[in-house]
Amino acid sequence: MSNRAEHRSPLDRRTLLQAAVTIPAAGAVVTAAGAGAARADSTTVSGGRSGFDAESPRFALAVLPDTQYLFDADSADPAPLRATFRYLVAERQEANIAFMTHLGDVTEHGTEEEIELAADTFRGIHGKVPYSVLAGNHDIRSSTDDQRGDSAYLAAFGPERYASMPTFRGASPDGYNSYHVLRAADRGWLVLALDWRVSDKGLRWAQGVLDAHPTLPAVLTTHDIAWSDDEGAAQLSDHGKRLWEGLIRGNDQIFLALGGHYWPPGRTVLTNDADNDVHVHITNYQDRYYGGAGMIRLYGFDLARGVIDVETFSPWFLARDPEQRSPLEAETIELTGPTDRFSLGIDFDDRFKGFAPVPAPKPRPASAVMPRSTVAYWRFDASGTTAAGTPGAPVADGVRVLDLTGNGNDLTVSRLHSSGPDALTWSADHHPGQPAHASLRFDGGKSPDRGAVLTTAAGAPVNSARFTRGYTIETHIRLPEPFEGDHAWMGILSWEGRNGDAGKTTGWSPLEPTCSLNLSPERFLQFVVYPYAQDADPTSWSHAVPVGRWMHIALVNDGRRTVMYVDGSKIARNPAQPSTGITTLGKPFVIGATQFDEKFGQGFYGWVGDTRIVNRALATHDFLTPFE
Repeated sequence: MSNRAEHRSPLDRRTLLQAAVTIPAAGAVVTAAGAGAARADSTTVSGGRSGFDAESPRFALAVLPDTQYLFDADSADPAPLRATFRYLVAERQEANIAFMTHLGDVTEHGTEEEIELAADTFRGIHGKVPYSVLAGNHDIRSSTDDQRGDSAYLAAFGPERYASMPTFRGASPDGYNSYHVLRAADRGWLVLALDWRVSDKGLRWAQGVLDAHPTLPAVLTTHDIAWSDDEGAAQLSDHGKRLWEGLIRGNDQIFLALGGHYWPPGRTVLTNDADNDVHVHITNYQDRYYGGAGMIRLYGFDLARGVIDVETFSPWFLARDPEQRSPLEAETIELTGPTDRFSLGIDFDDRFKGFAPVPAPKPRPASAVMPRSTVAYWRFDASGTTAAGTPGAPVADGVRVLDLTGNGNDLTVSRLHSSGPDALTWSADHHPGQPAHASLRFDGGKSPDRGAVLTTAAGAPVNSARFTRGYTIETHIRLPEPFEGDHAWMGILSWEGRNGDAGKTTGWSPLEPTCSLNLSPERFLQFVVYPYAQDADPTSWSHAVPVGRWMHIALVNDGRRTVMYVDGSKIARNPAQPSTGITTLGKPFVIGATQFDEKFGQGFYGWVGDTRIVNRALATHDFLTPFE
């Protein structure tokens, strides 16, 4: 211490999301800096016992700082820490807690009695949630480094304690430094637990661990790394500077470094040699009521949102009857200041790309992405067109986009109204999961109306297909950022023909096309279809879709109703009314605009990528693997 200072089953989806990072079960203690290099990052990583979901993109790392005042001679009271452990065990599944790490100063004096009581208290979590513990200056002789030899702390919290944990991978020869590898968010993570004072030997050992696991993002934990002012602005301590210069700054894997020892809590962001952020945090509440009362921090990793949400609270006080809590208990139950409750925005793929790049998917041939019953498949690379040009070049009128199924549903380019060459251009931009690495850039708009369209020829089979047994229509789109101008109700794709000509009487207007995908003024996707078998116009509405980002859109009908998916997620406003087939009138299918009263107005504004129509409901319309 210091005085200051849905159509796919979960199993199928998880199988597809299996990461290549795997680690074998824990074995013998690592006894040399280079040992463990044979433990390839392609072996299985375990997260512990059942209840933890290692594939979920959301998980929590629990951080437990200085508990020394709870294990202080004859005033010791382990009850708060026992409550913390009960909470972590009980909430492991709900909060998806992957691991817990203690930041040192487990006890006040490091006596055998204090250490034994603490070790006994840790039985409440042992075998239920994997964890690491490191020595603080109060647990051992503070004048020594990790070469100090035997101690009561080492006997209780040395490598043998963790040997049965599925995350444990080894310790330094002296036993005071250890590391764990856990699997969470479908990838491996490394946790380094370093002694209060790491020797040069300890630093070489830690470097060896990082060298043996070069693709794993690493969280470094130690007791003394930084101190903070009263505003929570942290800076490295002398020991922290040594760790920074000797280990952290040169190893891009280390993105988060956690320490206790000092109070008040604080944080800072440093830039490493790879020009990436390293978040350095102080967590310590021994100065708070009841020695911190076993207070923990939960670091909630959310790889879907690209954030780490941090919260700090005392499970011991949380478990009390609110009416029975004392004023100090109520005041300390949760800390909500800017150094105790905050979020870190992290683009994990971008932050980790220097040592663990996500390989870009390669283009896939058309033959690999046309399942049985594919009616039409269009792509905009050289294999899918009669005259593909260089990115940015205009797509000339008359160019054909081939139906790669061979069913005869080729599309032909034409411009609307008196639109110029830039109304339609070639682009190399594409959705990351798209089979073809190319798209078309449409520059449609209104006032005046302008744009370009791709239409099938008269007599093309898709013009008259009824899809009474179901269908799947998929496309990839991207809206420009900034999204400039008025593009309300622009069409993306449709069939020509007025629904009123088919005898439909209950729709919004008899002049509306029989099937279309459009964008509302609020940037809601609208899919309206006039079914073949019903006199109705069931319409699906998305949320307000983003700009500047590729989206995979899937419209899936099982012969009874239609459901829209955006980026693999089912949207909320899917109508329940019956919808069998599509009313088609033998008129062309169109990409790039929607007609009203058989007249084109504005054209689409944005990018369109691979588009496919299948004559059945596909179960695997997932934005990660859109075409299977």
